[in-house]
Amino acid sequence: MTQAGAESAYSRREQRAWYMYDFANSAFSSTVVTLFLGPYLTALAKAAADSAGRVYPLGIPVDARSYWGYLISLSVLSQVAVLPVVGAVADASPNKKRILGALAYTGAAATIAMFWLADGMYLAGGLLFLVANLAFGASIVVYNSFLNDIAPPEERDAVSSRGWGIGYLGGGILLGLNLLLYQNAGRLGLDESLAVRISLGSAGAWWAFFTLIPMLGLRPRGAPHPPQEAVWKSGFVQLGRTLRSLGRYRQALLFLAAYLLYNDAVQAVITLSGQFGADYLKMPMGELTLAILMVQFVAFGGALAFQKVAERFGAYRTVMASLFLWTALMCGVFFIRTSRDFFLAAAAVALVMGGTQALSRSLFSVMIPKGREAEYFSLYEISDKGTSWVAPLIFALVMQFTGSYQWAIVSLIVFFLSGIAVLARVNVRRGMEEAQQIR
Repeated sequence: MTQAGAESAYSRREQRAWYMYDFANSAFSSTVVTLFLGPYLTALAKAAADSAGRVYPLGIPVDARSYWGYLISLSVLSQVAVLPVVGAVADASPNKKRILGALAYTGAAATIAMFWLADGMYLAGGLLFLVANLAFGASIVVYNSFLNDIAPPEERDAVSSRGWGIGYLGGGILLGLNLLLYQNAGRLGLDESLAVRISLGSAGAWWAFFTLIPMLGLRPRGAPHPPQEAVWKSGFVQLGRTLRSLGRYRQALLFLAAYLLYNDAVQAVITLSGQFGADYLKMPMGELTLAILMVQFVAFGGALAFQKVAERFGAYRTVMASLFLWTALMCGVFFIRTSRDFFLAAAAVALVMGGTQALSRSLFSVMIPKGREAEYFSLYEISDKGTSWVAPLIFALVMQFTGSYQWAIVSLIVFFLSGIAVLARVNVRRGMEEAQQIR
């Protein structure tokens, strides 16, 4: 390809537009999932519960305190079932940008509708969350698949890292604004419930507004020769072919297995750190929310810093080094005694977290066959969302039998060491050759 041809295929303008979808959707993750919706839906469920503290969605008795946990599990299962189909359909479509937009605005609309959740509407809230989170995960599959379209292999570490970092920045900015609103609700004449509902709705509005930028800036990329039959039907057929041919892409599969292991522990640290701070360190909610906000901005810097390291040592070595850092950080839990220690540990985790996630995405992108990017990224997303229960289960079992938060957290080292062992068997250059040669 000539220099002019390369410039036309990979434009900085299109890359900047791509970054902004991460900026748009991260508000849903930080404001809705991480902070506000779980406690709010739990409160709605408790208000609607009977004298035994139970609610009855679809006639099934559920402890109101467990309602949010069950919703998370149901959401994970729905993504495991749907994401591979979405990926296959996107690859078969002549315009996958249109699919990205449809998914983004479906999720944003469901999130905006959360503003109207009031007393007794825990079922409606659960349904809106399931729709929004499924659309969120499916849109990420399509969004990730654009990485191969907008950047050549030698630039993907940098492009992926910038996108991931800008995503943390977007999620952090809105989260900060919503925390200010929540903490000053009384002065503004708002009750706590209304402040939460405004925060939830604002995440959907943020998602919808900033999605306009990638919708205007990304090209309508897709299959060069779209199938004659319906796209959804062709997608199912192609998904079957892909599943049958997975064994031919051994290096990509090995990487997925490694990612399944170490990312499960990363997700466990993210989801369980709040419990550690609140229950073990007795940190007040105000300090915990400030820690969450700090993590967003530190992770932004971490993603960009690790990209610079990858420029010198390569993404593979940098990810491998990050896993050793994760292992050391897990051992450091024995030294956390105060809120100050917690903030320092959270900052260290945020630095490593951003780089690990961004570079893992770009590494995987060079080992997947052309024209099947969305399908393979759907498997990548499932290894993120679909397996994130294993490490928390081990954490819970160790906690139950030892009664120690420290040993429960240290148990996660098994996942990092296993991930290192599998990742050590991955040959990235061979994976690139497999992706290029096999059709």
